[in-house]
Amino acid sequence: MPGLPRLPFERPDVLGISPGFGELRARAPITKVTTAMGDEAWLVTGYEEIRQVFADDRFGRSHPAPETAARLSNNALLGGPTGEYATERSIHKEMRRLLAPAFSARRMRRLSDRIGALVGNLLDGLAEQGPPADLHAGLSLPLPIQVICELLGVPYEDRDRFRAMAEAMTDLTHPERSAAAQMEMNTYTYEIVKAKRDDPGEDVYSDLADASLPEDDVARIAGGLLFAGHETTVNQIDYGVLLFLRNPAQRDALLDDPSLVDGAVEEIMRVASPSEHGLVRYAHEDVEVAGVLIRAGELVMLSTPAANRDERVYPDPDTFDVRRRDPHPHVGFGHGPHHCLGASLARVELRAVFGSLFTRFPTLALAVPYEELKAHTDRLAGGIQALPVTW
Repeated sequence: MPGLPRLPFERPDVLGISPGFGELRARAPITKVTTAMGDEAWLVTGYEEIRQVFADDRFGRSHPAPETAARLSNNALLGGPTGEYATERSIHKEMRRLLAPAFSARRMRRLSDRIGALVGNLLDGLAEQGPPADLHAGLSLPLPIQVICELLGVPYEDRDRFRAMAEAMTDLTHPERSAAAQMEMNTYTYEIVKAKRDDPGEDVYSDLADASLPEDDVARIAGGLLFAGHETTVNQIDYGVLLFLRNPAQRDALLDDPSLVDGAVEEIMRVASPSEHGLVRYAHEDVEVAGVLIRAGELVMLSTPAANRDERVYPDPDTFDVRRRDPHPHVGFGHGPHHCLGASLARVELRAVFGSLFTRFPTLALAVPYEELKAHTDRLAGGIQALPVTW
């Protein structure tokens, strides 16, 4: 589409977001762009506007003609339409009804001692190894994997196997690779769910084993839980650490006042942006949002990183401030009926990490120049390849 801004935008800084998002929002919080696939899409960068789309059930992940639908990227998982157009709403409601108790804030709080112990063990391992160390490999990656394995009922000894699947699922360049990995993940996790029918445990997959949903949907949900349950938290830990190391006054404030940890977690979720890929929605009928008419079938890209830095809502939006107390909750976990089921779990994990990391290693610092950190630009979830630190 000649004349339209084309995704992805240039991103010069690992911790910053592409200036293009703010430039477009200054003109209009909903605007037409061209995707990496050459298709037209509506890009939503405004805070209030993105909340409206999240809350409006006239937008969905499915499309009546998925083969011809506009796409955001080549990724099979989140690059285009998913789910059945006729049943998307009912399946989504049933999935949330089934899983909400398993991911309730109360249940997650009961896990906090166990998660705290896991963090302590990993920090012990880093201390024993000594500096320099890769914090990504020593903490950010193994913690969410251990936690999600225990919660779902997945064998921890399979971690290398499903981690390889998860990484392949995020491939933005080869759609066949990401599609095959997603199928492999769904098949792998569904076998575990089926085994729970004869040998249930106190875990989420045992709950899924009794679900009155089609087998394909159970497999897709099981695979999605294992993927999303660790992939995004890994990156939020890495980026949270980076935010503190680049803002030492904020690290010192947290050390001086540990009660700031809750606010720090919310600020990490607001500011950290490992990926700028965006969330896919399709209008299921004509919808007007903020004076913009979006036609049935058109693609909408929700940029939560941009919305979380909307200067109309957040004073000094690019500033990382653990003391920030804003009445507007960030949209890092979505909003409304599409608020992330795993939000409470992610919060418990992040609190455990940032409530103890700098107490244990108060002199933690990058072991390489910041500019040398390598970001994954070919993966859906983004993130960095390694986080070398010393102390």
